[in-house]
Amino acid sequence: MLEGRKALIFGVANDHSIAWGIARALHAEGATLGFSSVEGLIDRRVRPLADRLGSTFVEPCDVQDDAQIQRVFHRWGEAYGELDILVHALAFARREDLEGTFVDTSREGFALALDVSAYSLVALTRHALPLLTPRASVLTLTYYGAEKVVANYNVMGVAKAALEASVRYLAADLGPRGVRVNAISAGPIRTLAASGVSGFKTMYGRFRDVAPLRRNVTIEDVGSAAVFLASDMAAAITGEVLYVDGGFNVLGVPTEEA
Repeated sequence: MLEGRKALIFGVANDHSIAWGIARALHAEGATLGFSSVEGLIDRRVRPLADRLGSTFVEPCDVQDDAQIQRVFHRWGEAYGELDILVHALAFARREDLEGTFVDTSREGFALALDVSAYSLVALTRHALPLLTPRASVLTLTYYGAEKVVANYNVMGVAKAALEASVRYLAADLGPRGVRVNAISAGPIRTLAASGVSGFKTMYGRFRDVAPLRRNVTIEDVGSAAVFLASDMAAAITGEVLYVDGGFNVLGVPTEEA
């Protein structure tokens, strides 16, 4: 489905991350991959994973630094000339802001979470724009905590709400160029990022008892959804949030089976 297309993925942390599930799925459908992540993870985690998929493009990037973002896309342009798929799998908030009460969020913590988790999508897309092909797909990852209150998600919920709004505005901006922008809202998955949310293990354990499909979501589930959104099968879909959560988001009052 993606033969001949070129994809650049930001945010792979390890082989349990959602970004890695997306990378494997895109690769399985024929896409050529490149990776970018924070410098501290490049040699220890990202490059060995990239090697497993035959990728030679692995670049460090601090997405709070426009000069570093520009450098990554400049190198991508030199190596591949164009970009068909951009995956934004980036989010961060201070641990102390993911426990306790939202009202105690510091000004600095709020700004940091919004910058890394939401504005970075805007920054990456802007710098990628000269390389994006007319059928390009930009994908990001969100969570139900953007829409409803989730215990301890706090400032990250606000950041994800900003991210989803950014998806809609970017979709409107880039639509005339043929570029689509969408988000995937996955159910809880055991990732490095999720481990920073207080009470996540309890929520994860109960999720399968109340979600309509009565199972947890996997990185493979999200990878399949990403392939769909990146492919021509989703050619008329943009500005949307696709839920991959076993139907949890449709529930009003979840009930457990006896």
